[in-house]
Amino acid sequence: MNPLVEVEKLGQSIWYDNIRRLLIVNGDIAGKIANDDLRGITSNPTIFEKAIAGSADYNDAMQKLIAEGKSVNDIYESLAIEDIQRAADLFKPVYERTNKLDGYVSLEVSPLLARDTAGTVAEAKRLWAALNRPNVCIKIPATPEGIPAIRQAIAAGININVTMIFALENYEQVADAFISGLEDRDAAGLPVDHVASVASVFVSRIDSAIDAQLEARIRDAKDDAEKAAITALLGKAAIANAKIQYQRFKEIFASERFAKLKAKGAQVQRPLWASTGTKNPAYSDVLYVDSLIAPQTVNTIPPATYTAFRDHGTVALTIETGLDEAKADLARLAEIGISLEAVCQKLQDDGVKAFADSFDSLMQTIQSKQAAMTSGLADRMEASLGKA
Repeated sequence: MNPLVEVEKLGQSIWYDNIRRLLIVNGDIAGKIANDDLRGITSNPTIFEKAIAGSADYNDAMQKLIAEGKSVNDIYESLAIEDIQRAADLFKPVYERTNKLDGYVSLEVSPLLARDTAGTVAEAKRLWAALNRPNVCIKIPATPEGIPAIRQAIAAGININVTMIFALENYEQVADAFISGLEDRDAAGLPVDHVASVASVFVSRIDSAIDAQLEARIRDAKDDAEKAAITALLGKAAIANAKIQYQRFKEIFASERFAKLKAKGAQVQRPLWASTGTKNPAYSDVLYVDSLIAPQTVNTIPPATYTAFRDHGTVALTIETGLDEAKADLARLAEIGISLEAVCQKLQDDGVKAFADSFDSLMQTIQSKQAAMTSGLADRMEASLGKA
């Protein structure tokens, strides 16, 4: 029994949080589709940085683009767009078989535009046209500037993967932007039955941030009872936050407001659990997969966690269990002076900056490779390893 396949029977779709050209050309992704019922792929600037900077997969394509006189940004876009298109073609049968529910591959707008509404909308439209595939999603962060961009992009008929969601209030803004975009589209007499969206709620990073604050309080605890009470909260905030957001998802998309759009064929905007790799070795390596299984959701899983869940994941409808405990845990955090809202806001700000830094690093790497290839230095390099 393959847990990756079994979890689909409970209404959750598994996507892969990784892309690299080698995985496309060597049959790895096709194998996961065939054997694990994999239903989509997500990417981000950090993933592309590792793929392009950390491998020789792209060298031949880069040589050709350099010979054509392409700029550094044009080289990146050409490489990324080709990867996304080829992956989307692999997932096209999934897209058709699931009636447009799954089979999506995501590409993020430039993270340098995270604070620019008009720039984000223009970039989303440009990338959507360049990719020219019905089963791609354009990723837009849920920043204050991103929220109106999401609405405009949905109204334009673009599939959107909203990223960098942490707080409940932010999730509600994202859901409203999605529904408002569909309403704008419907008011213009345009169809709403083909516009897909997911709301990517980041999980494990919340525990990493809050656990650090809890550990400081544990060190300062006055007695064993206080220490035990605080220790019991370790590793609880992220899952509790996701469980509360899932309940809000059900309320929003069961509303009379959305029912009018649903009657015209609109899909719900499914929650997508992101950042589900376990960062704390003291926790189960499948904690953020096992604990967040629910109908009408997606979990995009990084490689190590994907392998671990296939090996020893537990398949059960877990997200509806322990709701009272989840609310109590979040209330207890507030009581001891830890603000989930403040943590979530900082995580979003830090995440946006981290993706921008990865993008800058990637541009520098491409520029360095471009210089080496143009000079011929890369061709002249040799390594003498002796018996090794």
